[in-house]
Amino acid sequence: MSLWKNYLLPQSLTDALQALIGIPGTVRLIAGGTDLLLDLQQGRQGPVDTLIDISRIPELICLDLREGGLFIGAGVPLDEIIASPLIRQHTFAIYEACELIGGPQVRNTATLGGNVAHALPAGDGSIALLALGASVEIATLRGRQFVPVEKLFLGPGKSTLEEKAEIIVGFYLPLSHNGEASVFRRVMRPQGVALPVLNMAIWLRRERSRIADIRIAVGPAGPKPFRARVTEDGLRGQLLNSQTLEMAKNWLSSETRFRTSPHRASSAYRLVLSQSLLEDSLMAAWEQAETT
Repeated sequence: MSLWKNYLLPQSLTDALQALIGIPGTVRLIAGGTDLLLDLQQGRQGPVDTLIDISRIPELICLDLREGGLFIGAGVPLDEIIASPLIRQHTFAIYEACELIGGPQVRNTATLGGNVAHALPAGDGSIALLALGASVEIATLRGRQFVPVEKLFLGPGKSTLEEKAEIIVGFYLPLSHNGEASVFRRVMRPQGVALPVLNMAIWLRRERSRIADIRIAVGPAGPKPFRARVTEDGLRGQLLNSQTLEMAKNWLSSETRFRTSPHRASSAYRLVLSQSLLEDSLMAAWEQAETT
């Protein structure tokens, strides 16, 4: 049985949006297709009438500096993101997250936009973008809008995007300055389960011996990518020492809600693991910020 009937390859965003709105039946966007094709093959997604391949649209495959920030097109393959000096300089957590997604063949085709649109609570790209304070550009035939990336997520596998009207153009991230750093950490099961047991990304700004500002993202700590705002608020302005680390672990435990997964880990194990990841990530970002 064919998994789709028609396949379109628009060359502009306008053409893609017109096709998305105007074509009857079930329509899905595809760029790398590493998630969608598996869902189709394994029956998690019903047969599709039309696939719209957006991988050739120029606006979606740019990675450059613009408007005082770094722009990553939603259709840029992960291996190009990993290879970019701009990514390593300004958004190191994105580099670390993308480097861990799949294997070389997956990263050659998979895209950051697809990772985010899949809306998994522990999506590696989503967690890194959340910690870095990214905003997302969304296109419709009515115009463009810019929203914080965390506003895209409704629940596991569910985003706020209108499937028949909206396309992610790309992501805007602040440039890194002296005293700022970001890191990404992940723990996986060795048996090959694709989703992480737990992942975490931290961005911080260091001023002398204090944490001037910080963002922490954790997944899966709820139905969508999670910002640890209680822990962030507690850490701002603090000296980083053993006492602060212990308080941070307690704050994180108070605000996260881990669930037990029969294929990955128990909630109790994830709780303990989150504290270990917090210390590791926080210390790594702190040390990197000293050298910038």
